[in-house]
Amino acid sequence: MPLRDHFHAPLPLRRQWSGFHSAWANAITGALNRVLPPRFHAGPHIQLGARVEIDVAMLEDPSNLERWEGGVATIAWAPPKPPQTFQVDFTNLDVFEIRVVYVEGGVQLVSAIELLSPANKDRAGHRRAVAAKCAAYLQENVSVVIVDVVTERQANLHADIMRLLELNADSVWESPTQLYAVAYRTVGQDETARLELWPEVLRLGEKLPTMPLWLGTDVSMALDLEQSYQATCETLRINGV
Repeated sequence: MPLRDHFHAPLPLRRQWSGFHSAWANAITGALNRVLPPRFHAGPHIQLGARVEIDVAMLEDPSNLERWEGGVATIAWAPPKPPQTFQVDFTNLDVFEIRVVYVEGGVQLVSAIELLSPANKDRAGHRRAVAAKCAAYLQENVSVVIVDVVTERQANLHADIMRLLELNADSVWESPTQLYAVAYRTVGQDETARLELWPEVLRLGEKLPTMPLWLGTDVSMALDLEQSYQATCETLRINGV
């Protein structure tokens, strides 16, 4: 299924991006929950009109740990070595965040998938908010995947994240199409932390890639963006556009 332009005619006249955004997040959630072990579950969080959205969040419930024996081998996926790795220091990064969790049995956020919307890219303050949230997750060893298929606004959120982490701007990767997906994970903590990332160029008319989704330090699974994108297009009947 080739990637469509969801922001210019003729497609936006028939399908609004917000509806597609919501449907895609639910398709990713369903696909993940079909293969995740019992102690993990994915859930969508859609918030229209807000500056920042988490589109798919991955949670680990330690209370279900005993129900999963040897399950890693059935879902684990060994991605290639990260094309880029940076030494990163989280000790001076300010984080202002309120977290509320249900502690009966314990619940821990392990990864988040961000489907960028036009509102995430329309002004510097919004871009900083998204970048700050992603940087805060990475500081807490929560893996992040961002997916940018927004064609009506040009902004490199990946570069904003890298600048916030005070990494060398000269080495910041940029997609030649301005559309991209990047998977991030943090290895280590504080002064010894290392940021690993897997960038992929997205192109209109081409299939979407498979990204590494990290559930822990040594466990990853394949996030098949093409599969969930195709399912969403079929659900919304936009195959022939």
